[in-house]
Amino acid sequence: MVSLNKNILRTILIISYIMVIALIISGVSALFSYLNTGADRSTMLHTEINKVEQYTPKLEWEPLQNEGRPMDNENLNALQNDYLDAWYVKQIAYKTNKIAGIKDYYTDSARKNLYDFITLNKAEDITIEATTLKHNPTLDFFSEDGQLAVITDRNVVEYKRLFKAEQMVLETTETSNYSIVFLLEDGFWRIRHIVKENVDISKKRHEIISVNHLNIKGINYYPQANPWDMFGNQFSTAIISKDFKIIKEADLNTIRLFVQYNDFGKANVDAKKLQKLKQTLDIAEAYQLKVVLTLFDFYGDYSVMSYTLNQRHAETIVSTLKNHNALLAWDIKNEPNLDFESRGKDNVIAWLDNMIDLVKSVDDSHPVTIGWSNTQSASILKDKVDFVSFHYYEDLELLDAAIKNMKTEIPNKPLVLQEFGLSSYSGLWKPFGSSDTDQANYHKKIQDIIAVNNLQFMSWTLYDFDNIPEDVVGWQPWRKQTQEHFGFINQDGKRKPAFKYISIK
Repeated sequence: MVSLNKNILRTILIISYIMVIALIISGVSALFSYLNTGADRSTMLHTEINKVEQYTPKLEWEPLQNEGRPMDNENLNALQNDYLDAWYVKQIAYKTNKIAGIKDYYTDSARKNLYDFITLNKAEDITIEATTLKHNPTLDFFSEDGQLAVITDRNVVEYKRLFKAEQMVLETTETSNYSIVFLLEDGFWRIRHIVKENVDISKKRHEIISVNHLNIKGINYYPQANPWDMFGNQFSTAIISKDFKIIKEADLNTIRLFVQYNDFGKANVDAKKLQKLKQTLDIAEAYQLKVVLTLFDFYGDYSVMSYTLNQRHAETIVSTLKNHNALLAWDIKNEPNLDFESRGKDNVIAWLDNMIDLVKSVDDSHPVTIGWSNTQSASILKDKVDFVSFHYYEDLELLDAAIKNMKTEIPNKPLVLQEFGLSSYSGLWKPFGSSDTDQANYHKKIQDIIAVNNLQFMSWTLYDFDNIPEDVVGWQPWRKQTQEHFGFINQDGKRKPAFKYISIK
């Protein structure tokens, strides 16, 4: 027995020894491999994720008429990818004050200047958040041996925010020209030399579109069966047509629709969803209804590094629909001020400011607005929007005074009460809630206030809903039950007393 126990112990010790040796060899091998290969580009740039998830500035090459050897599309694409990656790596380095990845995209001489700049910023506690939004490169020269290329990148639009001790001290949008020399090393195009010139720091301002023709009497719309998933598998032109007929016959002329950023494919917009959205506008046109289209619903990342992804998303939607007869206006974002605390007020406002510029650069015919959640935020970016939209779910006794304050702060822009309403839910989870009668009285009173103040309006919403997704109002039953009963038509399809006051008569 003693001999057996010794043999078992000896076996366990031998196996343990072998496992420890194997682990040590594995670790040394991995370290040796890392030291010999340098930082893995795919790891550093997360290229296991599609490139579209990182950085996609708008880039348009001039026709190839370069000196030297002709460049084929394969080489041009490789040059373009490495060039944009070089920008992206530099932006990450300036934001973090770390040099990881720089050597993969810049030669020895070029990276020294970057290293010196990063060292200085780190010593001064300075960080820079930046992105490029637009590139217009021309290939000037491609060597006969295929190892050297020269490009001129004109009118490069850069957005930058400079922070010192984590406090923003400067915000600029620059338009610059760059001359860049590339060397092909180890199969990658690296920047050897880069010269920046002709900097224009003036921010482009677009003309305010005349909106004197607006006369919005409208409603926020989701189908009853699939709210917040309007363009999903249950999309039905028959249901939408029936609902738009009800809206038109109620003496309303406008509907507000929502485009969810993730649902529509982020930067790579889902063509099928976009087609469904166009079909919805076609139905609106058939009923002589106008559409206010709200972009970026359920989006909450306002970081500079995401700007190019957001812009490709908006650019696709706006360029596709800008000539549609039913389109009335672009609403940049629904209730962005609710993100002030969690995302930073300056970050949110800067994102909105840049997105307004992008939308207007694609569509200079339709007005833009922002759907502020309250009257207190309504004056933000008042000089950039074409009309001011605000939501109101507070005490009606205070609304008249709030409107007068806004008219004083914003004297030259139309005001649109873009969301308002009262839930008629009163039950187990909210025993002292409002009734159908209370809801009708609310809408009668607010329509009187709207008429007296000559406001344009869009109420919330046509239907009571059977189910509200948790990501809209959370899981709490008292919140979900309340949100389900804001409609003018109940869950059985019957018009509630409030329907009488859906519009100004």
